[in-house]
Amino acid sequence: MKSVRWTTMMILAVILMMAGVSGAGTLDEVKARGHVIAGVNGELFGFGKPDDKGVWQGLDVDTARAVAAAVFGDAQKVKFIPLTAKTRFTALQSKEVDVLTRNATRTLTRETELGLNFVQVNYYDGQGFLVSKKLHVKSAKELAGATICVLPGTTTELNVADYFRSNKMTYKPVVIESNTELNKTFFAGRCDCLTSDASQLAGIRAVAPNPDDYIILPEIISREPLAPAVRHGDDQWYDIVNFAVLAMIDAEYLGISSKNVDEMLKSEDPQIQRFLGASEGNGKALGLDEKWAYNIVKQVGNYGEVFERNVGVNTPLKLERGFNALWTEGGLMYSPPFK
Repeated sequence: MKSVRWTTMMILAVILMMAGVSGAGTLDEVKARGHVIAGVNGELFGFGKPDDKGVWQGLDVDTARAVAAAVFGDAQKVKFIPLTAKTRFTALQSKEVDVLTRNATRTLTRETELGLNFVQVNYYDGQGFLVSKKLHVKSAKELAGATICVLPGTTTELNVADYFRSNKMTYKPVVIESNTELNKTFFAGRCDCLTSDASQLAGIRAVAPNPDDYIILPEIISREPLAPAVRHGDDQWYDIVNFAVLAMIDAEYLGISSKNVDEMLKSEDPQIQRFLGASEGNGKALGLDEKWAYNIVKQVGNYGEVFERNVGVNTPLKLERGFNALWTEGGLMYSPPFK
């Protein structure tokens, strides 16, 4: 009888211990540490790269800052870890980073086999081709026999192989792991073409020795919904990161910006009151302060502000909103109601 009671007590102890472990989720770990750790590109102008003063800039960087603003009320409480395309998912799986905001494409196998959860897309993209104007190439279908620079560990490798196979063309891949070295190889003329997401090609061209010497060909050969990712198994952290992105989108839809957010606190619109935390509920549902969305907009901006500041038509990338416009403007950016 004693052994039975002892066994029962041991089982209960294990259950309680497991409950304690499961209760210590990412949010608790982040709060205890005092900052969010975000995996970013580190080499991609417009999305994730330090400026000349060492200050991190980019659309993905601002996305990570939005998460920090939601959690801490301070967008600066984030540490950026530069990751390569090859190491990015391993770093997230091994808990080296809390969130991956590194122009990563959401795919079925990444969500299942790699054990990741992608949140709301923060940039809708597609793969393209960058070439020198000296080649006098006007279409990707003129690239038969070309040498093509490509990053390993990306959807880009498979997409370009599929494209050339389906068009019955051959090519010679030049595979280099580092973005910087790959770009140097292309600009040195050691490959005819560089293929990647069109937004990435725009960022690479923007920092070329002579940007006007290069052209992005018109063909877009894939769908690349780029989104932040978190690990499977922590629903609260997933919700926080997901709604941090959605908050920037919904703020733009509601007409709330970093410039007018304080004035909007006086609004009598119930949607705006709930969004900014004047009416309680949303913060409690996420385990955050009720002003979490206010802090994102005040310190980081709405999605339109973030887009235009980092990659828009008045930046060196000169990107149009396109699919990344709000749904009311013909784009794909759409947020569920915050209630």
